Amino acid sequence: MTVTMDAGPRGALESAQSAELRSRVAAARAEMARRDLSALLLVSPENIYYLLGLDYQGYFAFSLLLLPREGPPELITRAMEGPTVAARAPDCVHRPFHDGADPVATAAAALRGQVRPGEAVGVEDSAMFFPPAIWAGLRQELPELVWVGAGDIGQQLREVKSEAEIVSVRRAASLSSEAMAAGIGAIAAGGSESRVAAAVYSTMISGGSQNPGFAPLIRPTQILQQEHVTWDERAIEPGEGLFLELSACVRRYHAPLSRTVYVDEAPPEAVVAHRAALAGARAIAAELRPGAAASDVYHAWQDAVEQVHPQRGARRHHCGYLVGIGFPPSWVGGGEVLGIRPGSARLVRAGMTFHAMSWVTEPTGYVISDTILVTDDGCEVLTRAPRELTVL
Repeated sequence: MTVTMDAGPRGALESAQSAELRSRVAAARAEMARRDLSALLLVSPENIYYLLGLDYQGYFAFSLLLLPREGPPELITRAMEGPTVAARAPDCVHRPFHDGADPVATAAAALRGQVRPGEAVGVEDSAMFFPPAIWAGLRQELPELVWVGAGDIGQQLREVKSEAEIVSVRRAASLSSEAMAAGIGAIAAGGSESRVAAAVYSTMISGGSQNPGFAPLIRPTQILQQEHVTWDERAIEPGEGLFLELSACVRRYHAPLSRTVYVDEAPPEAVVAHRAALAGARAIAAELRPGAAASDVYHAWQDAVEQVHPQRGARRHHCGYLVGIGFPPSWVGGGEVLGIRPGSARLVRAGMTFHAMSWVTEPTGYVISDTILVTDDGCEVLTRAPRELTVL
């Protein structure tokens, strides 16, 4: 069954008829025309949200956006999501499938109505959001179509933020900064990591943040290298370093930042590590400007850190990454982390926002990071928190 949704209440969200969303769809179709694609299939929550404005938690189940060269977008989701789609993506055609039914049949029917045999379909073949069984079933059901990898289209469109998007990132940065101050203020010897997490969440959410893509990452520096581990019920020890990485979320836009804090006293090696991390953070900000290659930014960061203290272990894999729209389970914008890496030829452009990370491991672990907006003539650090060595 095909159901065309009428416009419903829009709440505080942008509707699919807004000029912003229409311009995004037009840009996607221009790229489709350039690649001679008759349709585009997108599956990641970030790309679907970018084109439709659909903000909800139903992305845990299979969702597929079919964007034809002409006509309304078509969205394949569970049938129970119908009222949400009607309210939050009112100008798309909703093609529901019932629980226990095969989504392949629904998706194939939608494609047959839009694409002729021999025509090309661009596909975001995301390992995270396009289950292999459904992807294989769709190709088997429609062997007459030409399948073309096009997972880069959505990310390319999202790299440079519009003025409206930057407003959301700035608001998220303000809330992130407030949450960081609250989290640092809750740190005390004998206090729990859970208490710090509660302070962060309370400040973010009461300030207007949505649920972020990542939970705040709060852990002692002894396990800093366990990169995606967060708080426990343990008590904070005197002389211990505590790492905090967090981001608020405004209209699904994120602005992460990190700080490293010591309780009662900091060991001598922390003083050196702080100097190295701070030098690296300053180098990133100095190099992030339109026209710079991501690899050059990385090497500037690395050189600045090495001048303070050589890092003899394995090289850090990046010193930051593009950030913006994010849905759980991450705030990086999908399964691929588009980082500031060695060897990357990606050019920096005005309107990009990066989570710039100066992460050192020697003589001890220490991290400083901020969200940075690339401007026409340089960059602007959007998040705010003390960068000096903080001892509570």
